[in-house]
Amino acid sequence: MTTVKIGSRKSKLAMWQTETVARMLNEQGIATEIITMETKGDKILDTSIAKIGSKGVFTEELEDMLAAGAIDIAVHSAKDMPSQLPEGFSLIAFSKREKAYDVLVSDDKSIDLNDTSRKLKIGTSSVRRVSLLKHFYPHVETVDMRGNLQTRIKKMQNGDCDALMLAYAGVFRMEYSELIVATFPVDKFVPPVGQGCIAIEAGKIPEEKKKLVRDCLNNLESETCLLAERAFLKTLEGGCSIPAFALATLDNDTITLSGGLVSLDGQRQIRHTITGPGKDAIDLGNQLGNKIIADGGKDLLAEIRSQQG
Repeated sequence: MTTVKIGSRKSKLAMWQTETVARMLNEQGIATEIITMETKGDKILDTSIAKIGSKGVFTEELEDMLAAGAIDIAVHSAKDMPSQLPEGFSLIAFSKREKAYDVLVSDDKSIDLNDTSRKLKIGTSSVRRVSLLKHFYPHVETVDMRGNLQTRIKKMQNGDCDALMLAYAGVFRMEYSELIVATFPVDKFVPPVGQGCIAIEAGKIPEEKKKLVRDCLNNLESETCLLAERAFLKTLEGGCSIPAFALATLDNDTITLSGGLVSLDGQRQIRHTITGPGKDAIDLGNQLGNKIIADGGKDLLAEIRSQQG
């Protein structure tokens, strides 16, 4: 019997994703073995992701295991994946996507983001979320908040912040939906590339095994949308440290791709939307990225990188 060795981070959310993948493979008669580890992004919690200085803070160690043949596939949150993978690695499948929007989580149900008289502290480790909050809610204070979902919620409950800004997908999967006090509409708070989707990475895996995994796990709609979003991010040469955003939707094989870039102080936004056939997903992503660059994005990206040092 074919056995697929699956690599994963150790956090509860990462394990939820990995166990979901393993269950899907098992249901098709494919045996699995799960191998867990901690990545640089899991270990370094006193520094923002933007300052750790690595494009693969949650992926490098898993890629080392793929390269060594210790695992066949690695399970990731798609939003953690760099837009450019190292040579020899590829994303071979994408899960059906959960709702991609951001939410505000708190024990305090009275929180109202529109109440400018109240000083609110919102915890987040995302430069995109910080920049968009500064743009839409400049009266709100943000505090850097690293760690897994459970750790961040505990920090909030200990008084480090009033609320957390998180991806709905993780909150839902970890069964914290009762803590949601607000949702952020995707037309204003466009999510990061890949949010809500699980990505399956492979190295030098035998073609037969790769086909087995892909046939079992890949959701074609998700893949089409993610190809467009990731092409957009690659054109910007963006990663976790850049406040870029993009969301693709597919309707009757027509992609609508919205994306852009926001300055670190939230004062300036560049965003555009384009549409086209699903078969042109990568080309559409490239087009949108080039449109953003031509519309002032080149200078804004240079400014962002200089400010981040």
